Amino acid sequence: MDASDAVKTNDPLVVAGRTLNSRLIIGTGKYQSYAQNARALEASGAEMITVALRRVNLSDRSQDRLVDHIDPDKYVFLPNTAGCFTGEDAVRTLRLAREAGGWNLVKLEVLSDPKHLYPDMAETLRAAEMLIGDGFEVMVYCSDDPVYAKKLEEIGCCAIMPLGAPIGSGLGIQNPVNIRLIVEQSKVPVIVDAGVGTASDAAVAMELGCDGVLMNTAIAEAKDPVRMARAMKHAVIAGREAYLAGRMAKKRYADPSSPLAGLI
Repeated sequence: MDASDAVKTNDPLVVAGRTLNSRLIIGTGKYQSYAQNARALEASGAEMITVALRRVNLSDRSQDRLVDHIDPDKYVFLPNTAGCFTGEDAVRTLRLAREAGGWNLVKLEVLSDPKHLYPDMAETLRAAEMLIGDGFEVMVYCSDDPVYAKKLEEIGCCAIMPLGAPIGSGLGIQNPVNIRLIVEQSKVPVIVDAGVGTASDAAVAMELGCDGVLMNTAIAEAKDPVRMARAMKHAVIAGREAYLAGRMAKKRYADPSSPLAGLI
């Protein structure tokens, strides 16, 4: 049994009652093809994949379909509301998802300005209340604001998903202090969503104590998406292991690895 198998066995991610052996979630946008997306998914080891209903063909049998390459019975499909800028638009999109595929576990995102794609938090909170009232289990994309993160948990969201940096930017975790505060106060899984650019960013998120990482562009726009997916798999495992192991204390001065007493 290697290290990744040990993590799978002993340390699952549980979201809304669903047990996932991988703490990495990947997306379905920007890949050259669904086939490439499927190869990256397999290399990543992820068991949950988020799907932008507006951009992915799920039902037109005359065209290439995502479900022809990625089996919805094998992976947890997580419909999202990418491209929605109002609560009503998001709710309408997810109701269509439930009718089309029976999906009740969803990812909510309500965006504000197209220039920066930051979430509109007031509208996100309102949309989450509508969806939860309609019986959905809501994983929610949000800003790295501990106040709003707590409000979203209190109304019943099943996972809090703060951004690490703007969507698609690859800038890495810009505000580790706020991410740590959200982790410390949350009783539901905290999954960093957006901003991860490379493997070390994913490891940082996990070392902060996050329960998982969701990414799309970092893998899809890599020169070798399948290899990057594999790198992300190992980064998430390494970051989680480091968090559980406990980091050594930082010191102001050198501390020799071997005792200096008794030297000849």
